Amino acid sequence: MSQPKISFYNLAWRWHFYAGLFVAPFMVMLALTGIIYLFKPQLDPLLYADLLKVQPGQHLASADEQLRAVRSAYPQGHVSQYLPPINAERSGQFVVHNAGRELNVFVDPYRAQVLGEQDAKYNLQAVARAIHGELMIGTLGDRLVELAAGWGIVLVVSGLYLWWPRGQSSAGVLWPRLNSRGRLLWRDLHAVTGFWGASLLLVMLLSGMTWTGFWGKQYAELWNRFPVAMWTDVPTSDQQARELNTATRQTVPWAMENTPMPMSGDHAEHRAHGAGETAPAAPTVSLQQVQDIATARRVEPGYSITFPTTASGVFTLAVFADDPRNDATLHVDQYTGRVLADVRWHDYGPVARATELGVMLHEGKMFGALNQIIVLLICLMILLSAVSGVVIWWKRRPQGRLGVPPLRHDLPKWKSAMAIMLALALIFPLVGASLIALWVLDRLLLSRWNRAQS
Repeated sequence: MSQPKISFYNLAWRWHFYAGLFVAPFMVMLALTGIIYLFKPQLDPLLYADLLKVQPGQHLASADEQLRAVRSAYPQGHVSQYLPPINAERSGQFVVHNAGRELNVFVDPYRAQVLGEQDAKYNLQAVARAIHGELMIGTLGDRLVELAAGWGIVLVVSGLYLWWPRGQSSAGVLWPRLNSRGRLLWRDLHAVTGFWGASLLLVMLLSGMTWTGFWGKQYAELWNRFPVAMWTDVPTSDQQARELNTATRQTVPWAMENTPMPMSGDHAEHRAHGAGETAPAAPTVSLQQVQDIATARRVEPGYSITFPTTASGVFTLAVFADDPRNDATLHVDQYTGRVLADVRWHDYGPVARATELGVMLHEGKMFGALNQIIVLLICLMILLSAVSGVVIWWKRRPQGRLGVPPLRHDLPKWKSAMAIMLALALIFPLVGASLIALWVLDRLLLSRWNRAQS
């Protein structure tokens, strides 16, 4: 009797199993932390009302008066950033580095009084964002999250093939058979939820990967070729704008990350005469003057002002807007107040625009409450898919075995499967490397262990 031909369905099932086994814990973590960060605009005023909300007064104190109040309260601290109030009932915020800690210090903008502080790295939203992006373990965590996102794409592609109707009725395909019980009900919940959420999940995974440290960096270097010639008359430093972004704090938009930071003109000329770099000095341009520039140039509320870190540095005035069409990034000479660069949406290329839109949709900010509800539903679908997938595996696995779907050995006949996996491996190198590792593990250990258990 000839050996039956292996089907693409069998291979898709096997890769779907492996992807799900690895991805499910990460998907649960990403969904839960994503929900927390998704509702930051609603949660922060509830949790930190004493820091964020103020009673409006008749006259606003200047940014410089507020800065003096902060420096008086933290004489040994270093102020690195100022976030003006977003409306008449909100406080101003300063980022202060003090005694080895990064603090968010809140100030009443009418009375120039310090309201209190918050640990910038260990508050609910900062922790959720840091776990979401890098598991709070730095580069290793970033790579694991990126790997999970890449395998999540494998999961979606293989899942769609497994779902594809093959002469079946719509029940169990487009909607679950809720009158069924046991594994069949869980299977329907898994398959139907996966189908309806597949395209949205792909958008979430791909938009999220643009921020990762490996694939996201390569993606940015390939597509984020900003026309730096816009400020060729200004000397630039070795510092890049991406250094203003961290795991817990977003300062400049993605489209600006790969751009070099300009240098303040007076000091650049000083260096040209051989004096070299000096320690940071007090800028001659005041904080209020920089804020006035934002007002004059119609930068939308929600922007931040990052202070110069060296004597040749600049003030960076940036807003990572909920609607990226309102993005703005300005670099201001700390000695003259000259605007060295002013970059807006119309300066972005097509890929940068698409990426910024994807990120804002990902974070649930583009369309306000409606966008939040849609992303919440996606997160809930991810949780349901992950839980139902684990339940299905647990119910179908043989006693005492891992339950890897069997694979016959005429693999060379699987041209379609190999082409798809090769394409994913090339597009997502970490997925490719892990595929090789998994193949070796499968051939040398898992397959033999499964045969020994049978």
